[in-house]
Amino acid sequence: MIRLLRLGFFAVIVRPVLLLVLGVNIRNRERLPVNGPAIIVANHNSHLDTLALMSMLPLADLPKLTPVAAVDYFGQGPFGWFAKHIIGILPIDRSGNTPRERLLDGAIAALDAGKILILFPEGTRGEPERLATYKKGVAHLACARPTVPVTPVFMHGLGKALPRGTYLLVPFTCDVFVGESWTYNGAVDPFMAELEARMAALASRGQFPAWE
Repeated sequence: MIRLLRLGFFAVIVRPVLLLVLGVNIRNRERLPVNGPAIIVANHNSHLDTLALMSMLPLADLPKLTPVAAVDYFGQGPFGWFAKHIIGILPIDRSGNTPRERLLDGAIAALDAGKILILFPEGTRGEPERLATYKKGVAHLACARPTVPVTPVFMHGLGKALPRGTYLLVPFTCDVFVGESWTYNGAVDPFMAELEARMAALASRGQFPAWE
């Protein structure tokens, strides 16, 4: 039943909104992973980011997709249930109650199960269309599974369509750039430098004017 609800949510609501209301344009969609284990990393400016990324892959791939998100944001109750079962998030406890060395256990287990993880290395939604400082969790995850491909994705426009702190959708053309995947290169800092360089290169492809 939950699987049908999840499929219906993305097929009937999410995809029509993204394609018809927002007009999402995707460059190099073929670079997205079609099988796991794999990691997708993207910038984070909007509530829509996770749904947009999940909608870029075929509906048949929904069971493979696992977005990673902070458990303290989604909390308990109906919203928490919806996030976990319908969106399919993997909750990460950043309250400090979980030992640091165990924080990634769930993500590693998901990769071992052949999932495609969706990560936002900025850690939280930032200002619209501005890249924030990346946290190193993605590098430690890649280090734990160094053969797993990492695919960078830069999204532009979702931060204006539904920015942080608002719940009113504004029709706005959104552009998505998918980069080539790579694997862990032997050390955390070089990996993070590579991630930043690849994301900056994708961001520059659009040559977008600054937001007013």
